[in-house]
Amino acid sequence: MATPKFGLAFCLLGRAEAVLLARGAGFDFAVIDMEHGPLGMSELGQAAAAGIAAGLPVFGRVTGPGSPDIARVLDCGASGVIVPHVDSLSDARRIAEACRFAPRGTRALPGPLPALDYRVVPAAELTEEAEKGVKVIAMIESAAALAAVEDIAAVPGIDMLMIGSNDLADGIGRRGQLDHPDVAAAFARIAAAATGNGCAFGVMGLPQALLQSHALDLGASHIVASNETNLIAEGGAALLRQMRG
Repeated sequence: MATPKFGLAFCLLGRAEAVLLARGAGFDFAVIDMEHGPLGMSELGQAAAAGIAAGLPVFGRVTGPGSPDIARVLDCGASGVIVPHVDSLSDARRIAEACRFAPRGTRALPGPLPALDYRVVPAAELTEEAEKGVKVIAMIESAAALAAVEDIAAVPGIDMLMIGSNDLADGIGRRGQLDHPDVAAAFARIAAAATGNGCAFGVMGLPQALLQSHALDLGASHIVASNETNLIAEGGAALLRQMRG
């Protein structure tokens, strides 16, 4: 089994330097989270460009399957797009098609791309090179998504299923109970659907105590370890407790 990659999400710190901060700390990839905070496409573009220069993949998380920015994230240089709330087969098809050029999808032909150093190349070369290594990541976060997970994983063009841990637990009626057997069973089903259909499997929002059982034992290849907000809030509180005795 390949060594899993660990990532750091950014919800507030959108400067290009954040990518170097993640790399310096030893993370394998970064996520610019545009779903739950103020960061937008401008910050994503700068972070993606810094990631290309620094050799650190940067993924962009959009707001959902209906986001107009799904393909735009890739146009701006991100190594992949994370789409939350993929609840159905139609959602999965919609995002896969948005990220793939014809005949596999409906992605519009862009201009020169940061991933190609903005070189002007023939359209056939641009489309071939632009799709190399790109990851289209569907987040499974609800009871509906869990029920359809095998169909979602089988959609051509979906490269990874990623669990939004807290949302999934909430969605199946186990809010805050990530250690509940129902949640563990859901994780196992999603992981099996991914691997059974040639997709990678990833997790986000998982506490360290459950890392082995809910991620590593199930073959997770990508683990979003935390975000910078939690690191500062929790780490700062722990430091102050120590310093104040």
